[in-house]
Amino acid sequence: MPRFVIERDIPEIGSSEREQLRGAAAVSNEVLVAMRSEGKNISWEQSYVVQDKTFCIYHADESELIDEHAERSGFPASIVTEVRARIDPITAEG
Repeated sequence: MPRFVIERDIPEIGSSEREQLRGAAAVSNEVLVAMRSEGKNISWEQSYVVQDKTFCIYHADESELIDEHAERSGFPASIVTEVRARIDPITAEG
């Protein structure tokens, strides 16, 4: 299944308290459960929170599912990019 990086512009998200982030994760999870119950193949791997953005890693059959999740959850999907390859320090080893 394709993997996507989602850049979400959310002012001051990096200043959020743990409970606020927990609430946001709960909303996202609820939408994901609903979408999967509708037969839509989408899942959330993890997110990185920085000052005014989050960078989220999702798996989905197509980018339109990312857009649907963003609309239903109320979290913007400012830029959605499909991951073409994944590298790490081990990649350098022959």
